[in-house]
Amino acid sequence: MSAEGGMKAVLAALFANLGIAATKFLAFLLTRSSSMLAESIHSLADSGNQVLLLVGKKRAERPATSLHPFGYGRERYVYSFIVSIVLFSVGGLFALYEGWHKISHPEGLDSWQWVPVTVLVVAIVLESLSFRTAIREANQVRGKTSWISFIRRARSPELPVILLEDFAALMGLVLALLGVCLTLATGNGMWDGIGSMAIGALLVVVAAVLAAEMKSLLIGESATPELVERLERAMLAEPLVDRIIHMRTLHLGPEELLVAAKIAVTSHDTAAEIAKAIDAAERRMREAVPLRLIIYLEPDLDRSAGSVAGQTA
Repeated sequence: MSAEGGMKAVLAALFANLGIAATKFLAFLLTRSSSMLAESIHSLADSGNQVLLLVGKKRAERPATSLHPFGYGRERYVYSFIVSIVLFSVGGLFALYEGWHKISHPEGLDSWQWVPVTVLVVAIVLESLSFRTAIREANQVRGKTSWISFIRRARSPELPVILLEDFAALMGLVLALLGVCLTLATGNGMWDGIGSMAIGALLVVVAAVLAAEMKSLLIGESATPELVERLERAMLAEPLVDRIIHMRTLHLGPEELLVAAKIAVTSHDTAAEIAKAIDAAERRMREAVPLRLIIYLEPDLDRSAGSVAGQTA
């Protein structure tokens, strides 16, 4: 569900941003507005980012090889991290530079004054539709989790990336509209530059948040507490598993999870019984968690229980 929803949100954002970028750049050519140029570059960068997410999704689907025995699932995290870099450099830094240049050499909007306002209002409507699609898809997997927790805890990168990008795009459009309107009202092009710098600062902050989250996923994050609890219940449902000595989980990709656990058994259990119990526990785990699981279960004697029994005797 998260992967399909993520791709739907990515495609909606891609088509919206391509159209918005073209209209914004046309408005810049007519008016030479700094905010319009910053916004057109921002939309163009966003379009490239959505292409990167689609490429990452496609490359992550390659089958495992002897060199990469656990597959290529983390490529989605790599490309999402690249998205944050593009958003920071192409979007944020360029907008800051363009705004500083406009403030240093302010120029009013002398021709085609209605064009940037019209384009920005239309862009706000289109971006709102894209943002609504992302919110709908995220709500299907978010449950009762807050938006901040969802972005921080999501293991699938596409929806958090699109949500943050669309949010930044909407806020950027509002800032650009405010800068253009103040420039038209006062005749002072400095407001246009301030609007561009505000857009740049917003994009830099969003890019930094994205980079931090994607770096964490690249390093390797465990399963969510809810999934860990399900896995533990599934293992302990097997009668021969006395307890879980320890368990480690690691996401190899948004839909792939590595599970390694040491389980306690008694000295009276035969090797055949233990092997059968491990197979049964693995089946229960796969039924309990809607992910592709790679499971390694290691049986060990329950020394803590034996030690307690010996002390009691």
